[in-house]
Amino acid sequence: MIERNPPGPDSTGGRWRRRRRKPFVRVPMRYVLPNLVTLIGLCLGLTAIRFAVEGRYELSVIFIAGAAVLDGLDGRLARALNGASRFVAELDSLADFIDFGVAPAMLLYFWTLNEFKSAGWFAVMVYVVACALRLARFNVMIDDPKKPAWMGQFFVGMPSPAGAIVVLLPIYLHLSVISMPESPLLAPALIAYVLLVAFLMVSRIPHFSGKQMGRIPRDYFLPVMLGVIALLLLLATYPAEVLVALTLAYLALIPLAWRRFKSLEAADARRAGEQPGAAEAAQTPAGSTKSPDEA
Repeated sequence: MIERNPPGPDSTGGRWRRRRRKPFVRVPMRYVLPNLVTLIGLCLGLTAIRFAVEGRYELSVIFIAGAAVLDGLDGRLARALNGASRFVAELDSLADFIDFGVAPAMLLYFWTLNEFKSAGWFAVMVYVVACALRLARFNVMIDDPKKPAWMGQFFVGMPSPAGAIVVLLPIYLHLSVISMPESPLLAPALIAYVLLVAFLMVSRIPHFSGKQMGRIPRDYFLPVMLGVIALLLLLATYPAEVLVALTLAYLALIPLAWRRFKSLEAADARRAGEQPGAAEAAQTPAGSTKSPDEA
């Protein structure tokens, strides 16, 4: 672009000069690909909300499940490509709030909770708020330098993708061959179940993360691949029934994760020569309270 300098004490009047343009900054593909996967998952979550509004509940469930699969891939892709960054983490959290907070809540509300008026809306609001708090706490705990390495095996509280899959269990049962019967107790049971999942998300109950799973031994590679293919085929053939089984299996793992967490915590305390919680009690003065980030 050519521009003329305005006359002034520091200009040359009629001389022309060429404005220097900044060169384009090239962003490596290792940063682009994880963000692209996250944005595709966000589009799936938004489309799930559209299908819920239109009453196409089965498609909405499938799109939320697809967003959960992509959420598991984008983080692993970023670590594999060494493309993790603060921007990737923040974008992932914003997408997770839509995909696993707003979308499941809207699906449950338009499916049947809207028939219960304020009680149903209260339940979905509590779930969405719990999802937001869960994601905020997760972002804070990422930057904790004092967290021991073994804690990387666990999530503190139910992660939001798992929460979205678990909270939709009543819809899976309705779409499956089980088909929940009509009952006057269905409304309070459904609302209580949604509130229970919200509590699990904001609680400090540990859940297995799966992030530190090692490589598959060579002898087990083919059986694992066969099992994955069989699971995908079953999911395509009997989606509701498979989601019911996966949800119940995940809920059954929660007590096992709790026991494993406590055993590792006790072993870590023994190595440090103290009982669990003694270090925190010694560092926290009497009568003081923890900061919100530690809650």
